[in-house]
Amino acid sequence: MKALRAGLLAAVLVCTLSGCELMQRISDGAYRNAVADGAVAELGERGIRLDGRPSCEMPATGNEALVRVRCTGETTDGAPVVVSGEATRADTEHPREQYVITVGGRPVVEQECLGLGCPSASP
Repeated sequence: MKALRAGLLAAVLVCTLSGCELMQRISDGAYRNAVADGAVAELGERGIRLDGRPSCEMPATGNEALVRVRCTGETTDGAPVVVSGEATRADTEHPREQYVITVGGRPVVEQECLGLGCPSASP
């Protein structure tokens, strides 16, 4: 019953707010969260702990096919962390992603996917 109510509430919100605007805000928020969570996971696998969750923003590109994200945070010992990501062909079912995570200005991660949902790298 709760799921049905949640579904109806979502439908009402979509109908009362601009549907496209609402879905874009949800999509942007979900993407920022996924990148932040992915960065925490990737750095954790390398023994690097963060002091809290990175804060992410998505600067406007003026192009639906290009999405950029930039997250900032710091390690538990105070080193600055920057996550830079870019997705091209973002308006298709198969976007191409690239992420770089620096810690203290030094690249630590450079790959096409972040976090637990990524395919394992083959040796």
